[in-house]
Amino acid sequence: MIPALSHQQLRNTCTALSSAGLIRLVSEIDDHGAIPARGLARTLADLSADRIRQAVEQADSLGLLTRTPGTVGLSAAGRDLADVYDATARWARRHNHPAAHCDFAGRIHSTFALLGTPTADPQNPGDERETELGRVERLVAEWTHTHQRTRGTDGVAA
Repeated sequence: MIPALSHQQLRNTCTALSSAGLIRLVSEIDDHGAIPARGLARTLADLSADRIRQAVEQADSLGLLTRTPGTVGLSAAGRDLADVYDATARWARRHNHPAAHCDFAGRIHSTFALLGTPTADPQNPGDERETELGRVERLVAEWTHTHQRTRGTDGVAA
């Protein structure tokens, strides 16, 4: 069994993993496969060149990317994070969080912000919504323990 993250570790992890650029990069590669390195700006056209660079640098520092000549793909950590993002977005859609109409990155960012607040207590669920949110928290903890402990970080360094 994976131990729960401390509140500070959970908040740090959620903060580091919730940038729109990182979410878009990981999700795009997960959905469509490796991206030509020169095609990142075309693929992520809604992001500025600076935000794309920051997302790639962050993904590299977290061990999320693999590179072959000319392409950028996801490592095992990146694929597992994409699964966490998908589960988080499913929870958020099911519970209209933060609103009935919201984009994928916005749902993840808002849900991760909710997980990082002391008022969210998935360890003592009061209803189905909280029980399911606890599952999302466990997925984040599992991803962190599996992929970031080996990198020598306490939680996720951003």
